Amino acid sequence: MTASNAQEARRGLLYAGGAFTFWGLAPLYWKLLGTVSAMELLAHRLIWSLPLLWLLIFIRGSFADFTQAIRNPKTRWTLLITTVLIGANWFLFIWAIAVERVLEASLGYFITPLFSVLLGFFVLGERPRRAQWAAIGLAGFGVTILVIHLGHLPWVALLLALTFGLYGLLRKTVAAGPIAGLTFEVSILAPLAAFFLVRHLVAGDLAFLHQGSATDLLLLAAGPVTVVPLVWFTNGARRLSLATLGLLQYLAPSGQFLLAVWVFGEPFSPTHLVAFGLIWCALALYTGEALAENRRQAKLRPNAAT
Repeated sequence: MTASNAQEARRGLLYAGGAFTFWGLAPLYWKLLGTVSAMELLAHRLIWSLPLLWLLIFIRGSFADFTQAIRNPKTRWTLLITTVLIGANWFLFIWAIAVERVLEASLGYFITPLFSVLLGFFVLGERPRRAQWAAIGLAGFGVTILVIHLGHLPWVALLLALTFGLYGLLRKTVAAGPIAGLTFEVSILAPLAAFFLVRHLVAGDLAFLHQGSATDLLLLAAGPVTVVPLVWFTNGARRLSLATLGLLQYLAPSGQFLLAVWVFGEPFSPTHLVAFGLIWCALALYTGEALAENRRQAKLRPNAAT
């Protein structure tokens, strides 16, 4: 690796690591807004993210990418579906924090990579390797233990994994860049968010402008809280291998898990420890196999070139 490549890799680690760490600590921000309804929080997140995203489109000169995406009917319809998925995912995550289910939310993001393997198998016809099937089996066993312990499905975790897994699958196949695609999605949802805010402002039951300047400033910060880590992530993703990026992604649910148990004091029983332990073992198996496969592919590339 050349000096310039090593420097780019270090910058990638800083960007991507910063993004995933930020997302892992994000519940602290949403907890500060515990007196605001989840729907209003989502509306502010959409409204204040929109101008920042359009500013990014302008700065990066990505307007052609955006217009090309919306002119293609297939891309446009796919992005409409991802709009519903990301809106549902954001709302559910904010709601889970408000009702003290951060631990379950972290579980959802822990199992998302394994759920994505299943989606690849059923939707794209990909063939998971034996270690990947074993990882899915371990995670499924862990979730089953939780179901028996709780007496019901951990539906918050499963819906978060479902919506984000489907979102990632569709965004992987759609012909639109990350910023252009997200700008499209937020642009679709923002008018609905504006209608919600105006309606409740007129009714007098909106937190914004009614709970003090500190709450107002925190709500205005929903835009940067959403967009800044996304920019860091896209900058990091361009500089890192998928294997490294895959390892770093566990920083986010790990941070959420630690906050849930050690800061927010959510219940964590021995059964939780067993279930999460199985899921962590599944992730270790999945990640180790992915790294080994990445090394095998790297060794094959020089031979293929000769």
